[in-house]
This record gives sequence, C-alpha cells and structure tokens, in this order.
Amino acid sequence: MNKTNILGLAIIMVAVATILSSCHDKRSRGLEYAPNMYYPIAYNPDQKNPIFENGISAQVPPIGTTPIGFTKFDEFPNTPEGYTAASTGITNPLPVTKKNLVEGQQLYIAMCGPCHGPKGMGNGHIVELGKFPAPPSYSTGNSSRGGAMNQLTDGKIYHTIQYGLNLMGSYSSQLSPEERWKVIMYVHQLQKPQ
Repeated sequence: MNKTNILGLAIIMVAVATILSSCHDKRSRGLEYAPNMYYPIAYNPDQKNPIFENGISAQVPPIGTTPIGFTKFDEFPNTPEGYTAASTGITNPLPVTKKNLVEGQQLYIAMCGPCHGPKGMGNGHIVELGKFPAPPSYSTGNSSRGGAMNQLTDGKIYHTIQYGLNLMGSYSSQLSPEERWKVIMYVHQLQKPQ
C-alpha cells in the first residue's frame, strides 16, 4: 500500500468512528470538561436539604457567633445616647502615618467625595447636580446633631459611618473597620481650616 491509500483509509476510519459515536443516546451531552460545574455537589440555598431537621439549606448562624472580619458595635446603638457614648468611648487604634492618610484619602474620595466633596466642603458631584442638599463643611459647618463639624471626634464619625445620618446611609457594608479608621484619620485633616 502506498501512503495515499493509508492516509485515505485513516480518514475513512476516523469519519466512520465519528458517525458511530454520534449515533448513541440523544440525551447524552457527551464528554464534559468539568462535570462538577454542571452537577454541583453542594446544596443551593433555596434547595431542600435532608441533612437538617427543618429541611432548609440556608441556616441561620448559631446564636452568639460573629462572622469573620465583623466588628461588633452593640455597645453604641443607633440612638442619640449611643452617638454621645461613642464620642468618648472610641478612639482611632491606627497610628497616623503617611501611608494610612493616603489610603484614607483614596477611600474618602471614592466613598465620601461624591457628596462631601474632595476637600470636605459639602460640594460633591451629586450636590452640584442639584439633586440633594449639601452636607455641612467639615471645617466651617455645623452638625445636624449639634456642635461644629470641626469638633467631631473619632467616635462620632465612626458612629455616623456605621449607622448613617439623615440622607447619608450606612457605610458599614462598604468599608471594613480598618478602612473606616483610615477615612476618619483623613476627615480630621479636612476639619482643619482650609
């Protein structure tokens, strides 16, 4: 046999094998690259689960547990009394360093700047659109809770970030406790006369 006949015979054999392998069960998906992606082992949160007595997959965490990375703030509730208690009960645990201030500035510009403005004057982009009233300036304004904005303590700012105030919502899910302290550190820089 010459090379052409061998090559032709090989092509015919591959074609026949392909045709025969495609003639099996039509419901089969054939080979799967990662079958665990198609048929997951874990239960979905909305699936019935025979492992638990109540048959629910999405279980409530045990009482008294704390999620990883979560900091409890129970001793300072979202009340005027909690705000006042936070004023004297909390201080920034991070050292004032150039690195922390730069990170605080970046976080402030991303999270707080749209309303409070890049210099804390209450002239952020959202305010300039005329959709919302301006928040008070950190250096010259007065807080809606009473007192000058430039006199806000670490605890008062932390409490406001944790729970929100007026039109400002809570940022507890967007900023970790360490990030909040860095933002507070930078806000203290904005409280100084501009």
